[in-house]
Amino acid sequence: METSSTSSGSAFSPLKLLRAVFIRVGVLPFFLATALVIFSLMSQAFLTTNNLINVGRQSVYLVLVSMGQMLVLISGGFDLSVGMVIALSSVVTAMTMVALMPMFPEAVWMVILIGALAGFLVAAMVGALNGIGVAIFGVSPFIMTLGVASAGAGLALFLTGGVPVSNLPTVFGDTFGFGRILNTPVPVIIAAIVAVLMWVYMSRMRPGAQIYAVGGNLKAANLSGIDTRRTLIRVYVMCALMAGLTGILLTARVETGDANMGSSMALESIAACVIAGVSLRGGIGRVENVVLGGIFIILVQNGMNLAQISSYMQMVLLGLLLILAVIFDQIRYRMIMGQR
Repeated sequence: METSSTSSGSAFSPLKLLRAVFIRVGVLPFFLATALVIFSLMSQAFLTTNNLINVGRQSVYLVLVSMGQMLVLISGGFDLSVGMVIALSSVVTAMTMVALMPMFPEAVWMVILIGALAGFLVAAMVGALNGIGVAIFGVSPFIMTLGVASAGAGLALFLTGGVPVSNLPTVFGDTFGFGRILNTPVPVIIAAIVAVLMWVYMSRMRPGAQIYAVGGNLKAANLSGIDTRRTLIRVYVMCALMAGLTGILLTARVETGDANMGSSMALESIAACVIAGVSLRGGIGRVENVVLGGIFIILVQNGMNLAQISSYMQMVLLGLLLILAVIFDQIRYRMIMGQR
């Protein structure tokens, strides 16, 4: 009797499998399966090869921002200024290129390089400002990044007068917006390289482990000798640089610098991370899951477009999706704590 009861207790159970998957990777597999079923029933074009390739190309920008947002979330904060960084880096990059082109008409690639460096520089400055406010002065990440987002958005509009910056070098858009290498879009290649580097950084390098430590327990990280202030500043700078890269690539895609670019990226990147299992409490998150989370958000938006759901209702549904993801994150956190 004891043998039979022991074997029945250790027998395979679908509920145990679902629980293990949920604890390990979060709600993403369940949301993804649900979306695939619903949207494939609503539109025959949803699962076609051309549409899935289109989703992959469009998801590049959100994936990049989400990987930066992941760093901040794992460290125990979040960044509401990523959308503003995208816009400001776009404007600065475009204005720099337009200003330099008449001076160096034969050195197009030098102009592009200087313009991109200017975009990265302004992004790094915003990230450093956020990091110093949070790490040195102890300002809440919500207040700090929200205030910086408001100031930066105003600066971008002031620089452009609300008018998009055009007349960028043609080769810039042809290469980084629409270019292909081995029939693969250049932005996709860049995102793949960044994702691999980010995975190595977070999984195989000491600075990545320090970010997990700071987010898991700030006091314990301090006591173990980690410079938590420097780590937090580095995290916010890296997040801003990821948003800056996104702004430069989007500028190449639309061939203009726009102060209104990336306005919804803060909400979408946080949603992608939380759905991918990154804990809002810090210390938990995986790069590969965040990449899938970013793709999932774009997949849902694509499915809603094919189903002819209005853009206003899409905002409602994405907001509800984020709320659901946060609720499941709380449940998952309690389950993880219950195992310890």
